[in-house]
Amino acid sequence: MPQPTGLVTPPAVVEPTAITLAVAAPQPASVPPAPSRPAVQLTPGTALALVGGGTAVVLVVGTVLVSMLLAVAITAASVAVCAVVLRSLLHRR
Repeated sequence: MPQPTGLVTPPAVVEPTAITLAVAAPQPASVPPAPSRPAVQLTPGTALALVGGGTAVVLVVGTVLVSMLLAVAITAASVAVCAVVLRSLLHRR
């Protein structure tokens, strides 16, 4: 094993310390933790609002999806008609 070269510091002297025992402090009475958030109260009016909002969302999303499907169908039909017309024009020549 190689030995260290250069300046070597002497080991530090560790002096023993006396340990004193402290008197244990009485523990405070345990307090139940406060709830982090209040409980949700579901009243009939709130339930009706949730059902109405959910229904509105479903209707809007359904309308958007049906309109997109209709746009794709119309585009496909128009492309098919254009293909038939071009085919008939090229076949007559």
